[in-house]
Amino acid sequence: MIASVTAGLLGLLCLSIPVGIVLFILGFGIDAFFSPFPLIRGLGPLVWSSSNSATLIAIPFFVLLGEILVRSGLATRTYAALDRWVSWLPGGLIHANIATSTMFSATSGSSVATAATVATVAMPQAEKLGYDPKLFSGAIAAGGTLGIMIPPSINLIVYGFLTQTSIPQLFVAGLVPGILLALSFVLVAGVICSIWPELGGERRFFPFGQMMRALGDLLPIVLLFTLIIGSIYKGWATPTEAASVGVGGALLIALLFGGVNARMITDALIGTVKITAMIMLVVIGASFLNFTLSAGGLGHELRGFLEGLGLSPLMTIVVIIAMYIVLGFFIETLSLMVVTIPIVVPLVVSLGFDPIWFGILMIVLVEMALITPPVGLNLYVVQGARRSGTMSEVMLGTIPFVIAMALMIVALVAFPEIALYLPHALQ
Repeated sequence: MIASVTAGLLGLLCLSIPVGIVLFILGFGIDAFFSPFPLIRGLGPLVWSSSNSATLIAIPFFVLLGEILVRSGLATRTYAALDRWVSWLPGGLIHANIATSTMFSATSGSSVATAATVATVAMPQAEKLGYDPKLFSGAIAAGGTLGIMIPPSINLIVYGFLTQTSIPQLFVAGLVPGILLALSFVLVAGVICSIWPELGGERRFFPFGQMMRALGDLLPIVLLFTLIIGSIYKGWATPTEAASVGVGGALLIALLFGGVNARMITDALIGTVKITAMIMLVVIGASFLNFTLSAGGLGHELRGFLEGLGLSPLMTIVVIIAMYIVLGFFIETLSLMVVTIPIVVPLVVSLGFDPIWFGILMIVLVEMALITPPVGLNLYVVQGARRSGTMSEVMLGTIPFVIAMALMIVALVAFPEIALYLPHALQ
């Protein structure tokens, strides 16, 4: 069954069939060929139960929050403010790209939205100031991946929903790895631009007074992050309630900055409906596929296969990491998560590993998939914003940052407390 499901998944994706539809087709195929019972009769109740969850209401709220920030101009203000604080480093505006991605990640919950926002704002500056297009674009694509690590993260919400793991604990577990990844990106860009200064463009210095005034434009993002995460960990709100509070806060801030009008609200709502519909189709399709996989015995077959290899728990994790890296080349990231979580996570937990730790490890692997060809979504988002040059330039520019992510994976396996210290301390 493993070979059949893998071949079917890759074959259907190669035909450019929408991912949500692919998941349903695979579920029907497993029902027809591997199950002695007519599983399709449970499709209706399953679709209802998988979508009728208060936890999932957080997804459209966080998507709407990101849409408001993008369309109200707050992201542009954030970028300009961070430019004044980090452009003195070797690499100049490249660090502003990473810093803006980090701050925007703390409110958007989406890697693609983060990369699209920063790319739209930053690319005109790169052309004016003569930056190397490869490294500049690669930094934006890599920085955008932080959107699914630094809370609030839509992918962590989906992981928590599918594994019945505490979403607040997942959020706090992602903080330290997310910040470390952002700092490693800054370090990588700084080292490269110190060795080859021509790649980084001009280092710019601003008067201290101007830098201090720019802090006012960073305050809205900081307040939103504090409002969302603080309300969760103070026990004032669930993640879903905190998302709705965040939307209200974003609207109020946008109104104060004069970024609210009928066109902005309409575009934000339409964008939210489109993105949420895509996510929910994938989640519902994955729920049906997971149901058929479980009924067909794939979980037992996979567990038997791995146990038959005679590997230690640590080597089994290494094999799983290698599997995710390979699958990440071909499968869209959210789909990769929802297809594999019900199969892999029970196996990982049975080996004695913490599901929260593995969730963070999986997010880093998914982040890597976002910037590796041929399916890395952030590569296409950044190239679309460039409107010039070739896709290969963006791909080459992400290589140093992929190496940084690989080192983070090694660090998480060697030192699980990187992800688990804060959840345990708060608990």
